[in-house]
Amino acid sequence: MSRSTPNVQPRGPAVAGRAWLLAVLLVGPFMAQADATIANVATPSIRADLGASGAALELVIGGYLIAFAVLLITGARLGQTHGYRRVFLAAIATFGLTSLACGLAPSPAVLVAARVAQGISAALMFPQALSGIQLNFDGRDRVRAIGLYAGALSAGAVVGQILGGILISANIAGSQWRAIFLINVPIAATAVAGGLRHLPGDDRHPSRQIDLVGVATLTTSALLLVLPLVLGRVEGWPLWTWMCLAASVPAFALFLAAQRRVASRGGAPLVNVGVLSRPAVGWALLALLIATGTYYALLFTLAQYLQQGLGHSALVSGLTLVPWVAAFGAAGQLVRRLPAHRLALAPAAGCTLLTAAYAAISVTLFAGHHDEKVLTLLLGLDGLGGLGLGINFSAIIAHLSAAVPAGYAPDISGVSSTTAAIGGALGVAAFGTLYLSLAHLGAEQATHAFAVATAAFAAATLVAIVAARRATLRLR
Repeated sequence: MSRSTPNVQPRGPAVAGRAWLLAVLLVGPFMAQADATIANVATPSIRADLGASGAALELVIGGYLIAFAVLLITGARLGQTHGYRRVFLAAIATFGLTSLACGLAPSPAVLVAARVAQGISAALMFPQALSGIQLNFDGRDRVRAIGLYAGALSAGAVVGQILGGILISANIAGSQWRAIFLINVPIAATAVAGGLRHLPGDDRHPSRQIDLVGVATLTTSALLLVLPLVLGRVEGWPLWTWMCLAASVPAFALFLAAQRRVASRGGAPLVNVGVLSRPAVGWALLALLIATGTYYALLFTLAQYLQQGLGHSALVSGLTLVPWVAAFGAAGQLVRRLPAHRLALAPAAGCTLLTAAYAAISVTLFAGHHDEKVLTLLLGLDGLGGLGLGINFSAIIAHLSAAVPAGYAPDISGVSSTTAAIGGALGVAAFGTLYLSLAHLGAEQATHAFAVATAAFAAATLVAIVAARRATLRLR
């Protein structure tokens, strides 16, 4: 840890203005999550309109995800060095402009470049929401705000898939796939106007120094890890993907060593490694990585199962997860009402519910149900799974926020967001590959593959239960 704790205390507007402040902040994570998934349903339309190759379509999806995951920690640190309000407003304005560029792209190359730029702006915008919550809310108000933040994340991921299908089917003014990006423009403009009015000014004078060596080494390390995870499955895991994954280990070790060196010299490292080394933080991040990884894997494998295996539409696939999102959002409100002595049990309890939902789906499918009853089953168990994940996520983020002083908000915001993003990439790569290796033609084979995948989700979240409990045994 650096030699001194940043002198930042929670502050914020009067209670009457906090609802607007929170609403503006939550636009960022909602839009970032929605655009991480919304382009998936548009790839056939993009191919037909622009003549995009398979590789270009992969980069339309992967370019955004790679840029987003790689730069989250840097985005969080820029919020500290330049003021989270200033960075948030600049980033969300840039997100609107890059979305406009995506919507007007005349060629696949321009679209890919615009999507990468959109991912960069999302990485700068996204962590400012959690930093803003930690700096402007405290106590039970912070727990409530984090619950709503969790709901915005989950809703964005699913709404992106549903809204994408609706907009493309509507073909407004002949826009086809372009509407999925153009819709961001008025939303971003409204958020900027709201932010100028409701976000407290950056009235302190933060240091504008940023650890450029840390930025370079972290970006390289994260790129070596995330790039093969995002593109490896669709490319068939060629040699270069394994070489990148292997190289990411010493690259991260070099980054951590560089951060410790900067801190030991009294400088301002990109990430305060001492904060992350606390057991209360490290175990919580592991639980977050595993639980989030299974969720993103569920999004991928469920869409494949329902559409390719059972022949349902993309809209039905998206609507199947509505109970999950509703329960996830409700979980945040449940967590905020827990007494303090019960809050420490919430992360492990949430993981337990999540494990039960995955196990119940797997057991039922192994029992031979692979007809229309599957939708009824999923709608019921989605509620249990969404409630479990929501309790775990909201409680883990609240725990992380309480585990360190408010001055380290950018560290927790950037690292937790990056952990979730990497967890999602890991989950899709590992569990998605498992599902696709088993899901051959026919409903029966697809059902068997999905049953195996959900059993693997359950096994993984058992580890998350242990990690969550270890994290909350005590703050150290």
